[in-house]
Amino acid sequence: MQNLDAFRTLISTPKNIVITTHYKPDADALGSSLGLAGYLKKKGHKVTVITPSDYPKFIAWMPGNEEVINYEDYRTQKKTQQIIASCDIIFCLDFSVMDRIEAMAQYVLASKAIKVMIDHHTFPESFADFVYHDTHAAATAQLIFQLIVLLGDKDLLDEAIGECLYAGLMTDTGSFRHPCTTPEVHRIVADIMELGVNTNLVHRRVYDCTSFERLRFLGYILGQKMVVLPEYRVAYFVITAEEQKRFHSQTGDTEGIVNYGLQIDGIVMSVIIVERPDAVKMSFRSVEEFPVNRLASAHFNGGGHKNASGAKTVGLGLQGTIDKLLSILPSYKEELLAVPN
Repeated sequence: MQNLDAFRTLISTPKNIVITTHYKPDADALGSSLGLAGYLKKKGHKVTVITPSDYPKFIAWMPGNEEVINYEDYRTQKKTQQIIASCDIIFCLDFSVMDRIEAMAQYVLASKAIKVMIDHHTFPESFADFVYHDTHAAATAQLIFQLIVLLGDKDLLDEAIGECLYAGLMTDTGSFRHPCTTPEVHRIVADIMELGVNTNLVHRRVYDCTSFERLRFLGYILGQKMVVLPEYRVAYFVITAEEQKRFHSQTGDTEGIVNYGLQIDGIVMSVIIVERPDAVKMSFRSVEEFPVNRLASAHFNGGGHKNASGAKTVGLGLQGTIDKLLSILPSYKEELLAVPN
């Protein structure tokens, strides 16, 4: 982190702190937020975790979840805005571009609080006073762990904090199978396990607590909605608003589906296209050296990691988004075909 000594001094005395993360938080977003919150509370700070939206039930088990405020809850929105306006420090975790927190952005930017960005995504904006940013990190949870160690507070880590950080590391590495899984990641996991964290239980809470309706939804998508284009080594899924309503889809129900495309032998890129009320959301996954973040950025105003990126289209509609994706594939054909099996 830049100016680590100044940051250490900043948090050496009790402060009113807000921690926030990106819209529709995943396990790394929520896990890094709650892990950091647990640490800062041990340092004597008053900490409020505010998410810009709701999040899936399969990550709501994390220690500290019961105190999280959902900004979109209209019943507490005014109070939440006041908390943001009056706090001393705002930690921005797992995002580095302000539009990732959507409606909250104007209030975070307007707050006189000191801003701290901790993130591992590409192309960060310059809005923070303190920055701990590393695109080589597997997860923001990894950066939180490393920062606590850099501050000399490794002894403040405990099982509850460890559970949150392990969930973030586990999911952002694809259960430790993605290329971002480095020796350092495994060393951190070993340290977390020594805190007493039941890693098997964390895995089951995230991956083995799905609903019957979600399984039916998944079966329908895999059976009816997968399109494979072997000439490009691409698979994609399209999910309409009507289909989500028919299967009573909840927040998080489409998460991870895009990865199934990469299970097909020879497929290099998988895409899921989901119709939402305000936009069409896209998730891209790839293997080896094919950079989906470059494709998402160039054509869909998106971005993210080399092998895992997101995007959205506004105004194109569902069919327009599909047509645009199909229209650009020929220009990537040579690159897709060059990826080794």
